[in-house]
Amino acid sequence: MAESFFSSTPRIPKDAIFALTAQYKSDSSPIKVNLGQGTYQDDAGQPWILPAVAEARRRVQNRKLVHEYLPILGLPEFRHAACRMVIGQPAFDSVSSRIASSQALSGTGSLHLAASLIKTCSSLKPTIWIPEPTWSNHHLVFGSLGFKCRSFPYYDFERKSLDFDSYRTMLQSAEPKSIVVLHACAHNPTGCDPTKEQWREIGETMKQRQLFPLFDAAYLGFNSGNIDDDAYAIRLFVNELDMEAAVCVSFAKNMGLYGERVGCSFLVTRNADFAVNTESVLERLQRSVVSNPPAYGAKIAGTILNDDKLRNIWNDDMVTMCSRIKEMRQALYEQLLVNDAPGDWTHIIKQSGMFSFLGLPLEIVIKLRAPHLHGR
Repeated sequence: MAESFFSSTPRIPKDAIFALTAQYKSDSSPIKVNLGQGTYQDDAGQPWILPAVAEARRRVQNRKLVHEYLPILGLPEFRHAACRMVIGQPAFDSVSSRIASSQALSGTGSLHLAASLIKTCSSLKPTIWIPEPTWSNHHLVFGSLGFKCRSFPYYDFERKSLDFDSYRTMLQSAEPKSIVVLHACAHNPTGCDPTKEQWREIGETMKQRQLFPLFDAAYLGFNSGNIDDDAYAIRLFVNELDMEAAVCVSFAKNMGLYGERVGCSFLVTRNADFAVNTESVLERLQRSVVSNPPAYGAKIAGTILNDDKLRNIWNDDMVTMCSRIKEMRQALYEQLLVNDAPGDWTHIIKQSGMFSFLGLPLEIVIKLRAPHLHGR
């Protein structure tokens, strides 16, 4: 047999999150529950098409949908509306000329594009600080680009709350021009966010110590049901503290466009000239990886963001999802009390967003899979 060019190719373990979903799908029990993958479902365990998305989809299809290429940087009206949504009015009018943006492949693509730009043409250090715990893909995305990934304690497992002392220590000790990954809201997986006062201290310290903020904004609207409230930290850093920043936005969760891969990666720079240069690099990087981003989901999201009536419907949709998640938290908490579960479970109702960090030992999580609860 001839020698293979791939004889030294290693076998990589399956992604833990998607492996858990596959395990769930293979379970034949009618009462099985998927507690792993972060997708919103209705009471029947089925995907929910947001009313705003359904109407936007109808409008897009009625406009004689064609399948031509988008520009390399994506759909302009979507990009601009996404940046405006995050920065907010009237601040966006004064900041927009300093923004370099590109449509990207949801959250993962947004992070990869921003990190690629930072690695390619900035004076920042190749060191990136990532909270622990965090979304598992953070290390994979940044590590694959050659960044030195450093972790810092984010969550106090004993008190089941934010470990702000360790957060503060990291900010004071990190080398200037290092990058810090910031979950804009609804921290994945703990559901535990800094307070407004803590965000201000984080921002002021980062500015004073020349640390660069990279916001992962995957859950705007899922924390409180309100984009303006959930974008607080980003607006504080950019609008009030006048900091440069990278912002990576996804519409997978808050619009339910999981499979359409709708995202936007943008950087707020010091002046308009820097923004033009930065956007030219984004365009070159985009061309080398995806060439042109997908159109359909961006047209749906752009239609919603640029229409006041649809935007209001979407706001109601987010309130619906957020309220139901809070109700489920409360119901779980109450059932734990009713069944005399040992320990203090108040952290469940203090957390926010899509994820609940129960703090169970691994052996208990594995044991729970026997009665068809597939969690991690």
